[in-house]
Amino acid sequence: MKKWTLPSVLLLLSLLLLFSDQGQKLKANAEADSEELVDPPKIEDKIGAVPHGLSTDSDVVKREAESISKNRSLRSNAEKFEFQAEVSRLMDIIINSLYSNKDIFLRELISNASDALDKIRFLSLTDKDVLGEGDNAKLEIQIKLDKEKKILSIRDRGIGMTKEDLIKNLGTIAKSGTSAFVEKMQTSGDLNLIGQFGVGFYSVYLVADYVEVISKHNEDKQYVWESKADGAFAISEDTWNEPLGRGTEIRLHLKDEAGEYLEESKLKELVKRYSEFINFPIYIWASKEVDVEVPADEDDSNDEDESSESSSSDEETEDVNKSEDEEKKPKTKKVKETTYEWELLNDVKAIWLRNPKEVTDEEYTKFYHSLAKDLSDEKPLAWSHFIAEGDVEFKAVLFVPPKAPQDLYESYYNSNKSNLKLYVRRVFISDEFDELLPKYLNFLQGLVDSDTLPLNVSREMLQQHSSLKTIKKKLIRKALDMIRRIAEEDPDESSDKEKKEEVSSDNDEKRGQYAKFWNEFGKSIKLGIIEDATNRNRLAKLLRFESTKSDGKLVSLDQYISRMKAGQKDIFYITGTNKEQLEKSPFLERLKKKNFEVIYFTDPVDEYLMQYLMDYEDKKFQNVSKEGLKLGKGAKDKELKESFKDLTRWWKNTLASENVDDVKISNRLDNTPCVVVTSKFGWSANMERIMQSQTLSDASKQAYMRGKRVLEINPRHPIIKELRERVVKNPEDESVKHTAELMYQTALFESGFLLDDPKDFASRVYDSVKSSLDISPDAAVEEEDDTQEVEAESDTKEDASTSKAEAEAVNDENNDAKDEL
Repeated sequence: MKKWTLPSVLLLLSLLLLFSDQGQKLKANAEADSEELVDPPKIEDKIGAVPHGLSTDSDVVKREAESISKNRSLRSNAEKFEFQAEVSRLMDIIINSLYSNKDIFLRELISNASDALDKIRFLSLTDKDVLGEGDNAKLEIQIKLDKEKKILSIRDRGIGMTKEDLIKNLGTIAKSGTSAFVEKMQTSGDLNLIGQFGVGFYSVYLVADYVEVISKHNEDKQYVWESKADGAFAISEDTWNEPLGRGTEIRLHLKDEAGEYLEESKLKELVKRYSEFINFPIYIWASKEVDVEVPADEDDSNDEDESSESSSSDEETEDVNKSEDEEKKPKTKKVKETTYEWELLNDVKAIWLRNPKEVTDEEYTKFYHSLAKDLSDEKPLAWSHFIAEGDVEFKAVLFVPPKAPQDLYESYYNSNKSNLKLYVRRVFISDEFDELLPKYLNFLQGLVDSDTLPLNVSREMLQQHSSLKTIKKKLIRKALDMIRRIAEEDPDESSDKEKKEEVSSDNDEKRGQYAKFWNEFGKSIKLGIIEDATNRNRLAKLLRFESTKSDGKLVSLDQYISRMKAGQKDIFYITGTNKEQLEKSPFLERLKKKNFEVIYFTDPVDEYLMQYLMDYEDKKFQNVSKEGLKLGKGAKDKELKESFKDLTRWWKNTLASENVDDVKISNRLDNTPCVVVTSKFGWSANMERIMQSQTLSDASKQAYMRGKRVLEINPRHPIIKELRERVVKNPEDESVKHTAELMYQTALFESGFLLDDPKDFASRVYDSVKSSLDISPDAAVEEEDDTQEVEAESDTKEDASTSKAEAEAVNDENNDAKDEL
């Protein structure tokens, strides 16, 4: 027993000390509580009777006013916490660096609210009781303004947060990627993040200097989280605000410079831009002016009586037997009254989340008008709605607009704006991210919604991300398939007449749709062939053009090939300013006679196009105004070359100063004596003209790109035959040389080239006219008679002196009149 005595005494003493300390702490806490609860706030009894749980009675208004009066300092009875170091650093970056992106705060808060609503909806699938009854069961987001107190409130009926959730979610950074964002900001200073999702809730400090988060979870009491972004936050049980039932309300006490966010129009604009397709309805407490009839004031009625006294005497003859009810009817007037009501901001549904088979054409059209902000009644020419699965999953909707914007090609290479919007989980991220579609498809309207894109990386890193490349590849393929379907469904595109007649009754609405598309966006397809080597063959199938056999209609390369003559190996085309000019071109004479079809290219971009489109379906392209045209060899070709050998050699020497590479017998002429063609890989006459008209063109640097010029002569033409005879008789005859030079200059002009010396050409033409009129080459122009000029000068001087004398006489008469007065 003795050996246990000392330990027992020590144990007893320690227990007594422990109980005495706890008693003192309990007493202190009780005293503190008694001081705090001298005037305890009362919670509204009939909260269920309040519509939407947002209207307040006088007690609630008083409690809220007391709460707001304390809003610039943390409540003394709240439990204080320090922010995690990374959060403090993040808020410092936000407050000091991200002012240019401050609009994102509303998107972030609505996105968080949507996530909270998603969570409670998911729980309700297995337990319907978690939603509660009445207003609590309404899954919605509400935005409310208080301009006087500069408070913006965003409320949701989502899952809410417990006290532990408030500490964990708003005071620390877990594994959300925000920590990496902070590190990158401090090391590189690159603020150009896609979507700025790493900022999250803390973006509120872009516009607010004090924030309250009121939250109620089904398994906990209602708490208030508050902070001034000064490194600390406080949490306390909420006994003064209106009970939420369930969910979260965020109150932003806006900075003075953030006053624009107290305007309804600004908030509506931001919701429409960033959160239009959130799954849950978003409401704003909006003001509205209405006309209301109110009793007229006595002063107003007296004024009316006085004003009517003057006319009453004239109206005494009127019927005075009015009914007593009419006489006693109270006078009223209409006044403007401001009322408030909840206005829905996101009435357009995210149709890309639905099965494409379940969406009607009317719904697609309505969605297009909303997405493109198109106020017309025209339907889009086509649309493609698809869900991509595999390594990268995303949903997309693409539209072909009915008309091209006026400035579509004006700043084609300088503009980074894309009409394709990028969404992540239905939240808008960017419409300036042009890496999803190539520039030549920037006329398409649409959106891409991906749940898997990494957002806490820089724009440059995302451009190199493998998933983005996969998305781009699939989008291009779907876009080209969509455009191809316009052609396939257009009856006018069918080459089979019977099929046309069969389809016309069913698809009359789609008739001519591809021609309409081509007239609006055909240049984009051509630019795609130039820029996109991978899809060049697919794009070539979409090409349309007129030809010598198209009768004014557009034809495709496939249709051209189906009509090619037996033995024809090349696809013939010609470039020029317009179709009317090309139809008269001498280059087509022999081709038309032999029934070959030739494509007309009249758009300036066609010259660039044909430098990249070298072949199609194993058929080479041949410009009929260049060397290399093969129409089959004639039996007498060798004999003709030999018989005109002296003429071609003499003509080449005569044109030595004109940089003519050669003079040859032509196989493309019929009625024209000669033309000038260029080398196969040099510029054509049309291309030379285009390059010379460029604003910053340099003629000295363009010389090496000009094709070598070859004069081709028609051996069957009488002028050429006569010229050959005269050359044989006298090769040194100056008149023959003059004629040969004039013919070359005329051929240049007719072939589409610009003359280097138009004055010399005109002089030669006039000399030929003189010769045809038997006027002597030495005949001089009659000089003007100098005496006529002298007489004219004297007449002018006389007229001037006469008018001067008349003016002086008028002045004298005016002076005399003044003296008399």
